[in-house]
Amino acid sequence: MGNCGTREESAVVVHAQVQQNQNAPSERRHNRSFSDMSDPSTPRTIEDSRKNALLYTNVIAFTLFELETITKSFRNDYILGEGGFGTVYKGYIDENVRVGLKSIPVAVKVLNKEGLQGHREWLTEVNFLGQLRHPNLVKLIGYCCEDDHRLLVYEFMFRGSLENHLFRKAAVPLSWATRMMIALGAAKGLAFLHNAERPVIYRDFKTSNILLDSDYTAKLSDFGLAKAGPQGDETHVSTRVMGTYGYAAPEYVMTGHLTAKSDVYSFGVVLLELLTGRRSVDKTRPAKEQSLVDWARPKLNDKRKLLQIIDPRLEDQYSVRAAQKACSLAYYCLSQNPKARPLMSDVVETLEPLQSSGAGEAPTISPASTGLPDYRMHRRFAGGSAVCRSHSPNCSTGSPAACRVR
Repeated sequence: MGNCGTREESAVVVHAQVQQNQNAPSERRHNRSFSDMSDPSTPRTIEDSRKNALLYTNVIAFTLFELETITKSFRNDYILGEGGFGTVYKGYIDENVRVGLKSIPVAVKVLNKEGLQGHREWLTEVNFLGQLRHPNLVKLIGYCCEDDHRLLVYEFMFRGSLENHLFRKAAVPLSWATRMMIALGAAKGLAFLHNAERPVIYRDFKTSNILLDSDYTAKLSDFGLAKAGPQGDETHVSTRVMGTYGYAAPEYVMTGHLTAKSDVYSFGVVLLELLTGRRSVDKTRPAKEQSLVDWARPKLNDKRKLLQIIDPRLEDQYSVRAAQKACSLAYYCLSQNPKARPLMSDVVETLEPLQSSGAGEAPTISPASTGLPDYRMHRRFAGGSAVCRSHSPNCSTGSPAACRVR
């Protein structure tokens, strides 16, 4: 096996076969999505990898030969897709690869040495997915770190990315019920990360990073940009701005201050894409409609206009009240003021009733609700604040029709 490095900001766990390297060469700087905001991909040294070796009991250290075997030497007809990391191939592991392995299809992601992501992003994925397990996170089965080769082995996600199902012209339109189920699954994944013992900020939430299994269960993938969240008295993490244009929270783009509420904004963008069937940024549309958030958000809180932005392919699959509830949730997630955005745990509880609120079904939403999300039972907002509907002079305005209760 070759040599691997680590990141300073998180406790990187390394398999026993990965040896200490005191003289790792520097790698190139790469840009990701924001062309003028680069992040160094220089590997760092491991003080003592053997101390952490036992923590990766659920992840397999594959050899390059084994992964070449299961992908037929990375044959072109085994390619599933390509991204910033590199090329993803389909493979199949069983006892012929290594005694004791369960027979399952897998996805093998190969780092492009000249690509947008580097060794540190590879290590970040191994670090987080090697330790975190949740039904709505894609499962990391193993990795390979041999010479200058960097590969990751995941569970195979039968239906591919949400992006393909929403935006490919040949794709069958997703139903309202499926879209709400995907939104809930993705929200649960983010809520799990934010509520971990050491909170994790995903930082690259978008439709192409949400993968779907055969039952359309949503799972978050690609943790290369994930960051350990603030601890103790810290209010944010300061970092270079990385992510994807159209999904990144405005305050993060402007200041580099990263919080869990940055992920909430990105979730709001994806929820808006699910509701409208439109991309977050679409240069083929008229100028005023190219930015989905700028075009749609003013309509989300207007009962007369919100139904006009719902994907016309959904026809009569949803109740008006369910649409109002989902649009209102997106409205708050997309607030310019991060403190006015809900926690992901509140997003989950708002979406759960919508799983049974299609057309022709009795809405399960409180009659007192007028399309605004009801967070009264879950006031867990940053700084002890919560969204309220009161017009009390003691409240300070956080966004239209919402205020923060001190």
